[in-house]
Amino acid sequence: MNPRVVGANLFVKLMSVYREKTTMFFTLAFPIILILVFGTIFMSQDNVNFQLCVQDLDQSKASARSIETLGQSGKFQINKVDPAVNATQYIRDNKANLVLVIPKGFERALLQRTLLNDWEASVTISYIYDPSSSSVPTKIEVLNGVLAGINQEISGLPPFVRSVEQSILTRKYRFIEFFIPGIIAMAVMTLSLFGTVNLNTELRQKGIIRKLSTTPITRTEWILSDILYQFILAVISTIAMLLVSYAVFDVSLHLNAWLPLFILLDVFAFVGIGMILTRFVREAQSAAAAANAISFPMMFLSGSFFPIELMPGFLQTFARTLPLYYVNEGLRASMIFDDNLAALHDAAVIGAFAAVVFILGIIATNWKEGR
Repeated sequence: MNPRVVGANLFVKLMSVYREKTTMFFTLAFPIILILVFGTIFMSQDNVNFQLCVQDLDQSKASARSIETLGQSGKFQINKVDPAVNATQYIRDNKANLVLVIPKGFERALLQRTLLNDWEASVTISYIYDPSSSSVPTKIEVLNGVLAGINQEISGLPPFVRSVEQSILTRKYRFIEFFIPGIIAMAVMTLSLFGTVNLNTELRQKGIIRKLSTTPITRTEWILSDILYQFILAVISTIAMLLVSYAVFDVSLHLNAWLPLFILLDVFAFVGIGMILTRFVREAQSAAAAANAISFPMMFLSGSFFPIELMPGFLQTFARTLPLYYVNEGLRASMIFDDNLAALHDAAVIGAFAAVVFILGIIATNWKEGR
């Protein structure tokens, strides 16, 4: 193997992508845009605040105080609904998803309970909601918790069961800090897979790969330069994502030797898959479609965007067979939990997978057949 040949081929690849400004822009910009969008959406996840529409049919001081207490809980922004309107129609007309209705007789029942010790006195508060809204169950769950606190205050009885939160981490991490490792893994996968598929199918269609067999460059040198090329792009993309994350969201992550290792294993795994794809798919359009068929399920089922615990059991089992899942878990183990043992386990799994598919990819790359 001649290092000069590898370096020369690597230089040609880097210069070609440098000249394609649009490609370079989207290579770096797409994962950064994802970080900015999701980071902004979930930046205040620890202080979730829902819009809550409340219709007070009692119009009493007691009901007004209860509504004020709901607002003071910090969980809701209260929008008052005119008692004269129909709550169901209000939801349809105003694109709301839930209206809490305080019934007439609220204050009277409260006085019976607190002043006359009539423990049978009660009121029923109605939730009128749109079942098609995905946020309604969460809003109702939070609302029930707040109302339970109000009930306890009214009864004047101390709680029998109390709870305390204790994290396994020394500090509390935000959603954006769990999100970034997944985006890094996904971006490296996309760069490596599509970069290999697009380049190899284009060169094969033009007959360049067949001609390479007549040049001094060997297949090993060609593949090694491609690996280095994809790794350099992945490192540049990762650095850009981290700089934006630290500058915009002030994240706190452990940056250590595990990060470049997982990036390298990610590159090897998906370059290998890309070489295998281009062996069996001849046209560039078909190869891109095949790459999409592999990358999109992996992107959404491997825990890049949300924890796999939110998925049904059979999908969780399937997710644990995907290579990107172990890159995600390994990066989170090292960057968030600083858990070297877990990172080592995930690195071993993705390393074994990468070795197998990369060897198969090398075997599948046949210059004499133009493949």
